[in-house]
Amino acid sequence: MMQSKGKFGTILLAHGSRDPLWRQPVEAVARHIGILSPELHVRCAYLELSAPDLDATVAELLPLGVASITVVPLFLGIGKHAREDMPRLIARLRISHPQIDFVLKPSVGEESQVLELIARIAIS
Repeated sequence: MMQSKGKFGTILLAHGSRDPLWRQPVEAVARHIGILSPELHVRCAYLELSAPDLDATVAELLPLGVASITVVPLFLGIGKHAREDMPRLIARLRISHPQIDFVLKPSVGEESQVLELIARIAIS
C-alpha cells in the first residue's frame, strides 16, 4: 500500500545506552528507511538510558500531521520489555492520542528474515 506524504510515521524503538556510539546502528536503520520510503516520517526512540523516549518522539511526529504511527521494536530477545513494557506503552499512547492509529510490530528478533540473515553473517 502506498502511503501519502506527511501522514505516516515510523518509530524505531530500541533499548538505549549511556554510550552515544551505541545509537549509531539504530540511526543508520532510520536513514535507510528514509531512503527506501521517503514519504515516511522516521524517528528513533529509546526505552531507557537514551533520549528521546517514546512519548517525546510521538510528540515530535504529531505536528507533522501523521495519522498513523508504526512502532518497530529493535530487539533480538523477546524479554520483559517486548512482552510487557512495549504493549503497555502503546496502550497508554492510544489513550493519550486517540486520533492516531498506533501499530506495534513484532520485535525484529521474531522475524525469520532477520534470524536467517544473522545466521548467514555468522557462517560467512
